[in-house]
Amino acid sequence: MHLRVGVMAVSQLILFSAIVAGVYAGTGNAGKGKTLYANLCIRCHGVEGKGNGAMTFTPPVADLTAPAAQGKLDATLLKTIHDGRTNTAMGAWKFVLSEEEMRDVTAYLRQLGSEAGQGHP
Repeated sequence: MHLRVGVMAVSQLILFSAIVAGVYAGTGNAGKGKTLYANLCIRCHGVEGKGNGAMTFTPPVADLTAPAAQGKLDATLLKTIHDGRTNTAMGAWKFVLSEEEMRDVTAYLRQLGSEAGQGHP
């Protein structure tokens, strides 16, 4: 019985570590993420994700296509979506979006970054 509990605890720790490391984070659906982005994120981050949406804040909204954002691990982006960012307008979406939906948005953010790198208008 004690061995089974120990094995389960170790298994959960390994799964959590994989999520934090970004191994599991990249499984989102960019198509679904695009719809979520259009409904929830576009007002602040803008159509192209450059932080030039209709609403402006101090400090400025993140440019999601910039190397500073695109260079982050998926797990880091997921954590930001989940928990928000202190001292910014970026609120926590953990009460609105499911984990799967957050992965979908993250997948779409990667697509925005790759499109920006290709010089699309």
